[in-house]
Amino acid sequence: MIERILDKKLAEEARSFPYKTRSGGATVTVFVPYDCRNNCPFCVNKEEYADCTGFSLAAILKSIERMDRLTPYCDFVFTGGEPLANLTSLQTMLDNVSDTHKIFINTTLPVSREQSEEEILSFLNRNKDKITCLNISRHMQHFVQESNDGLLAKLPVRFRINCVLYKNYPKEKLIPFMERFRKVHAPSIQFRFDYTETTPENLYDEAHDKILQDLKEVAEYTGLDGCRMRCGFHFAYKDLELVYHKTLPYSTIFEKDDQGTMYAILYDILIKQTGRIDSDWDGTVMDVDKYAHVTYEPYDLKWLERVPRRAEAAEEEMSFAGEACSAS
Repeated sequence: MIERILDKKLAEEARSFPYKTRSGGATVTVFVPYDCRNNCPFCVNKEEYADCTGFSLAAILKSIERMDRLTPYCDFVFTGGEPLANLTSLQTMLDNVSDTHKIFINTTLPVSREQSEEEILSFLNRNKDKITCLNISRHMQHFVQESNDGLLAKLPVRFRINCVLYKNYPKEKLIPFMERFRKVHAPSIQFRFDYTETTPENLYDEAHDKILQDLKEVAEYTGLDGCRMRCGFHFAYKDLELVYHKTLPYSTIFEKDDQGTMYAILYDILIKQTGRIDSDWDGTVMDVDKYAHVTYEPYDLKWLERVPRRAEAAEEEMSFAGEACSAS
């Protein structure tokens, strides 16, 4: 039985539920203690950066070290804000993550008068053996300050383009958008549904999903993977791998096991700008001592549908999408 705790009384009871998470540990998402220059309409983090009172790099470092000790093989995601807006602070945080972790960075790849292309490339070169993937935000509508596309072709680390298809996105620009990033040899594009609009009812809905139908008109469908929390519809466009990603706006699922014990199953753990450790995106503070005794289960992300003709290419992409690069 899977359910979401909505009732206030049940929410209080949920504090006593034991934790469960996937093998290796839940993904740890670190909110950097500095903002970006963008104002994306779908961003729910922006308001958190309006008041920087209590933001502390030192406190974040202590929380990183604590989570590193508890689950030394979990994935780390750095987000914001804009992680690459302060290379000195980001370097300090990366240096505190052990080499046993995969590291992903959500970024707009900012270049400005204060921070040159050469400085960005130098930073990435220094950390190319530490960074698993850059998730680079680019959208068909102009929401972010973008560096020159030529910079993408010079990147010394693996990267993926993240594109939120927000409200009435221009469908006619799908093919030009994909062709744009083929020119710089982007390995993949992840088109994303506005996760604030995702519900358990529409997570796997296909018949009424306009984005899914639009993508099926311009790209070859290769299969579907998913779990309780998120899913990915896979496509191929020429030599470009595509994923249409949907995820729920929270990261805790409540579920009873075969013996009737209710568990709080954690998918994402957040280190906030103040160093506070949360177990969900809604401000739920995690009981870190209880998490030290978490029960592990195999990651439930699996293939639900595959198109045999593209199976080999899809399998390679799925292994990559199953990592925290899907960072919700």
